[in-house]
Amino acid sequence: MSSAPTRQVPSVYHRRVGNIVVTSVSDGYLDAGMSSLQNIDPDEARNILSKQFRPARRASVNCFLIHSAGRIALIDTGCGTYLQSSAGKLLQNLQYAGVDPLDIDTVLLTHIHPDHSAGLSDRATGTPFFPNADIVLHEKELAYWSDETLREKIPPEDRTLFFDCVHEQIAPYKHKIRSFSGSENVFPGVTSWPLPGHTPGHSGFLIASEQEKLLIWGDLIHVPEIQVYRPEVTMTFDVNPVEAEKTRKELFEKASHHHFLIAGMHVDFPGFARVVKEDQTYGLLPEPWIYTL
Repeated sequence: MSSAPTRQVPSVYHRRVGNIVVTSVSDGYLDAGMSSLQNIDPDEARNILSKQFRPARRASVNCFLIHSAGRIALIDTGCGTYLQSSAGKLLQNLQYAGVDPLDIDTVLLTHIHPDHSAGLSDRATGTPFFPNADIVLHEKELAYWSDETLREKIPPEDRTLFFDCVHEQIAPYKHKIRSFSGSENVFPGVTSWPLPGHTPGHSGFLIASEQEKLLIWGDLIHVPEIQVYRPEVTMTFDVNPVEAEKTRKELFEKASHHHFLIAGMHVDFPGFARVVKEDQTYGLLPEPWIYTL
């Protein structure tokens, strides 16, 4: 007599973009309340989630491997051990994907927040998880999170989770950091795409090969069920909420007009979708599962 399954299959999904293979690797998920949403009444936010059969706010945490020109890059590293136990699954899922962290030669960071960069190093020992990798990020990002004056202005708990976490995680790579300032080639077939507002150096990465394109847009949205339909909704942890809203609306318009494929760190796993125009707002259409490579 067979036993019923007791756990899910590994959260790994491959998608080809021309000659490049992009692998979505789940770091898990994070649960949160409504207090971090701005420009919307909390009861309205709960009602929107309820209508979409979401009893609470749950955010996927996705990372992406880029297999290109015989090399491997990783976009974002997840939460490590800094946040909830439901996250921090990147390393185990890399094993399921058949990727040795030692083979990753580039880590591309959309920005420095604990759910994106706290999986760079072992928090207890300071040992880097990707010792052969360069760290690539926007030049404004590291400068912002290294500003001691800014650090002293925020509550102590936020200093630990944001500013101190940055130094703990980045320190083992201090001689292997490369920065960009605009749209630049950062890896074979990958171009940086600055998307400021959420943080000063928040960026996406455009993967292009053989006329196919995919934009991995980082934290353009955090709550897809709400922020796609209501792009004016911002987050308390947006460094510049006005700019974040402007960036989101501009990219939604461009993505819906050109019908290009996107992937997001907080879009339900595996995170691939397309933005469509719906009357005066937008919708998000998850891409159907593709069974072949």
